[in-house]
Amino acid sequence: MEILLKYFSGLTDTQIEKYQRLVELYRLWNEKINVISRKDIDHLYLKHILHSLAIARYITFTSGTRILDIGTGGGFPGIPLAILFPETEFLLVDSIAKKIKVVHEVIRELGLSNTKALQIRAENVKGTFDFIVSRAVAPLPVMLEWVGKKIKKEKQNQVHNGLLALKGGDLITETDIPNKLKIKNIADYFSEPFFETKKLIHVFV
Repeated sequence: MEILLKYFSGLTDTQIEKYQRLVELYRLWNEKINVISRKDIDHLYLKHILHSLAIARYITFTSGTRILDIGTGGGFPGIPLAILFPETEFLLVDSIAKKIKVVHEVIRELGLSNTKALQIRAENVKGTFDFIVSRAVAPLPVMLEWVGKKIKKEKQNQVHNGLLALKGGDLITETDIPNKLKIKNIADYFSEPFFETKKLIHVFV
């Protein structure tokens, strides 16, 4: 928990309790359904929760913002963000039933009234959203093909609506797209060595 408080010192007691409970729930569920790799389960705060919250160092979502988390897996980055932004609406989707089962249970146990989860392919989601968030689900051109038309045009946050993708590795081929984009080094936000190669990419609509 200390690593979260290092970067997010303004967390409320309720948020701290939810993040602590989140780790307990993932340890419990991962024994039944493997949604987080065994080698990462002891590094949940660093590699999953804090990594997800890199998005929160780039943007503070306004009340009423609608977020779609595609390929959410076990609930990342959606659930850590939903705890931090209780006035923001989150829809977490994944095509794999067992993963969404875990996400449903975590949402229920934490009482996250601003968060829903669906077993559905990203391209089949109905409606529009201010931002699409994702963590290494697919190459950027593929994700834009899936959900590019689901991004609202009207802006209500301090940055333009679009896709916010957490990525790593060589992004040269992925960023050769006609859209405007901004690439941020997550190491600029967090000093831990794990983040040295991690990026946050904002693709504008």
